[in-house]
Amino acid sequence: MTAGLWEAETPGVLRLPSGRLVRGRGLRHPLDAAAPLPCYGVYLLGRPPAEVPWEHRWLRWPDFRLPADRQEARAVLTEAWERAATERVELACGGGRGRTGTALACLAVLDGVPPEEAVAYVRAHYDRHAVETPWQRRYVRGFGGTGGDRRRR
Repeated sequence: MTAGLWEAETPGVLRLPSGRLVRGRGLRHPLDAAAPLPCYGVYLLGRPPAEVPWEHRWLRWPDFRLPADRQEARAVLTEAWERAATERVELACGGGRGRTGTALACLAVLDGVPPEEAVAYVRAHYDRHAVETPWQRRYVRGFGGTGGDRRRR
């Protein structure tokens, strides 16, 4: 496998249809000491995350809600999707299901999964409880509406 990418068997790793691998994680759970560290992280939290030794972005996203700035969210998630082609990228919130699942479903849309199928895709391949609220599901369906044309590069 190319240096710098996740192994598909790493806990929490989602394989997108293009083959890109992205890890979802709950920050309340300790890191697996045997797993490699991410190269880049996107932290979906209501307040700034704790410092980490790798490059990262904070996307203000309160628990059980949607991103505070949807335009910024689209830019940050698009960058994460692009970087996942060559780097170990992780997306994480407190529990690793609601906000993380929603963000992973948005990456699936960017990767070519139809928006109306992206939640089911993430639930089947990442966590069956991912994307916890009706408004998170609606957000994913709407994510394909503008700028979601970067598919399967």
